[in-house]
Amino acid sequence: MKTVLERGAGILMPVSSLPSPYGIGTFGKAAYEFVDWLKTARQKYWQVLPVGPTSYGDSPYQSFSAFAGNPYFIDLDILKDEGLLTQEEIDACFWGDDETKVAYDAVFWYRFPLLKKAFARSGFRGEEGYEKFCGDNRYWLDDYAFYMALKSRFDNVEWLKWPEDIRSRQQDALRRYSHELAEEIDFWKFLQYKFSQQWRKLREYANGLGISIIGDIPIYVALDSADVWTHPELFWLDEKDLTPVRVAGVPPDAFSETGQLWGNPLYRWDVQEKTDFEWWKERMRSSARLYDVVRIDHFIGVVRYYTIPAGAEDGRVGEYLKGPGKKLTDAINTVVGDTKIIAEDLGVFLPEVKELLEETGYPGMKILEFAFSGDRFNEHLPHMYSPNSVVYGGTHDNETLVGYFDPEARRWEELQYIVDYMGISHRTEIVDRLLFTAYASVASVAIFQAQDILQLDNSARMNTPGAFAGNWRWRMRPGQLTKEHSDRLAWLVDVFGRF
Repeated sequence: MKTVLERGAGILMPVSSLPSPYGIGTFGKAAYEFVDWLKTARQKYWQVLPVGPTSYGDSPYQSFSAFAGNPYFIDLDILKDEGLLTQEEIDACFWGDDETKVAYDAVFWYRFPLLKKAFARSGFRGEEGYEKFCGDNRYWLDDYAFYMALKSRFDNVEWLKWPEDIRSRQQDALRRYSHELAEEIDFWKFLQYKFSQQWRKLREYANGLGISIIGDIPIYVALDSADVWTHPELFWLDEKDLTPVRVAGVPPDAFSETGQLWGNPLYRWDVQEKTDFEWWKERMRSSARLYDVVRIDHFIGVVRYYTIPAGAEDGRVGEYLKGPGKKLTDAINTVVGDTKIIAEDLGVFLPEVKELLEETGYPGMKILEFAFSGDRFNEHLPHMYSPNSVVYGGTHDNETLVGYFDPEARRWEELQYIVDYMGISHRTEIVDRLLFTAYASVASVAIFQAQDILQLDNSARMNTPGAFAGNWRWRMRPGQLTKEHSDRLAWLVDVFGRF
């Protein structure tokens, strides 16, 4: 049975949301300053969103790879200090004109030509660290780099639109393109090497200050990914044209009358089991090298998953099927070592999920935004928690706390209950009292979004599920988290023994 996470508190801060002069947060100076701030606030955990390379729509949950890192996070100033770029070259690029929003378009157009210059000037191939990096990541690195080189070759279209010979991985085509694109393949391997170097140093710095990194992995992968192109047999695809037969999503619920159509291809769990879940074990082994704790998104899908026919307009037409359950978690546990796992068990209540969490010892999640509606035995109410759980104010998919409890939202019953439950006299006290209540709870870990520490409204919301624009863009301004914020959190840590 897994050990309960050490009692503590943390902040959910996506790397993309950190300040930087270059359009998006990186592993540079602001990241180290944020770690220093966490230390002064006596926080034990820094949770990030998935750090994989993002595709169309910029969602970290739709990545070109379940293994690779996002080149957007490679810090340009560090490359400059290594002599691979000049300040003049960096300053010649346009990095957006709003420091509170990620400038994805500018980052996409200007960053890669700069990284190509750094690549051309680097002697990375001769570095001992590069050889070790390639060895440690041999399962996925070559395939991913080849895949990205092919995407560049074919104007970044999805692999299903590539020429038939390479789309279906015919041997002659694989040999021909790998020779033709050898330099481009090396470029994409270089980017992963630099990502790994910079992330490792940042993580070591955080660990040295007693701060653990909580990573986040989506249960599903994107259709347009190196994983599906390289291992089509592991996914529920048509054998002839390799298009999905059924896709992932969730049925209608209290939050959506039509359900959610995610569109990710589903796993062939029967095939995965025959390989002893090799792909999943490699994925978790890779994640364990990146993080101290791994949060598995949509963990319910391990037990029971929703399938929607390909081509459906929404999530209303679908069915549930049984997942691999303990067979998969047993396989995962053989490779993660000391790395802990958090199960995102939100959604439809399933007794089988609770039973699996009991067997594995994985802590589940509680959300304060979900706590004050329904009955007095709602599992998200603090008096219902068990120690082996992680409490959040809200997640990246939720409104900010200020936005959620805005009287204009007309949640009168919830507001009245929250007033009664926490003994407050005015709505302006709600966020402070939620922090107090979460820290006071028996949950082993309490985590709040940076936006909620800053008490920002819904203009700072990270993601609105179902919305196709404006997501994943919030950024913190330099100096926005202050000593006053850290002093308040440090006091709560002391009062409730989360040190």
